[in-house]
Amino acid sequence: MNIAIVGIGLIGGSIGIRLKETKTFDKIIGVEKNEINQKKAIQLGLVDEIESLEDAIKSSHVIVLTIPVDAIMSILPGILDVVTTQVIIDMGSTKSNILNLIKDHPNRGRYVAAHPMAGTEYSGPEAAIPDLFKDKMMVYVEAFRSDEDAFDAADSITEQLEMKSSFMTAEEHDMHTAYVSHISHLTSFALALTVLEKEKSQGRIFELAGSGFQSTVRLAKSSPDMWTPIIKQNKSNVLEVLKEHIKQLQYIHDKIEKEDYDAVYKWMKKSNKIKRIIK
Repeated sequence: MNIAIVGIGLIGGSIGIRLKETKTFDKIIGVEKNEINQKKAIQLGLVDEIESLEDAIKSSHVIVLTIPVDAIMSILPGILDVVTTQVIIDMGSTKSNILNLIKDHPNRGRYVAAHPMAGTEYSGPEAAIPDLFKDKMMVYVEAFRSDEDAFDAADSITEQLEMKSSFMTAEEHDMHTAYVSHISHLTSFALALTVLEKEKSQGRIFELAGSGFQSTVRLAKSSPDMWTPIIKQNKSNVLEVLKEHIKQLQYIHDKIEKEDYDAVYKWMKKSNKIKRIIK
């Protein structure tokens, strides 16, 4: 039994590495438009061979989509048009628009909506690592609409990746990811631009940049090719969380301006409650 991974970057490549270790599939096929990435994926041993999407669908039992969400929306209906017993797993970071797009497709049951809550700020085949998913959360969205055998195939891969599982509706997923993932990236992009705009000499910045700054701004190294479609597809939730974030920043700006440091202390102390959630 073969698996095809469409998009051999951080996520797709890391899936390929891990599944090669577990020897779950006879062959791991890569589908990748970028010729440089094709060569890297083969050289790094992320996949066994490269095929076109059309050929990969014919030769594989499982097709995993690890490409930007706009690209998933573009190709998913066409894939569903031609599959029979194959399983399609979409691992995009937003779900509502994708699920609405194919909700009435006659082959909807062959599709599983999943989102691995794992990643780094790096992209491309060389960013792939074998233990990226270990102990992380795989979120299944509207799993009840997938055929039982299709879900079982997806869940088997989740087990091979050594991940935990969670189940959500599309609305829940997109709202929660806006708060715990999407806002983190936007904040990091904004902080990077704030510092770069104020401090024209990047060299001098990094003479002083400690681990706190580096950990906060590291997500600004993330790929715009991946993140612009995510923000586009989750616009309403992202705007909601940005509104609250801007409100918090405006509040602390005003308290500092008024030299109300008792309020600043209380604001920080209140934020410490996050320790109850994140150890």
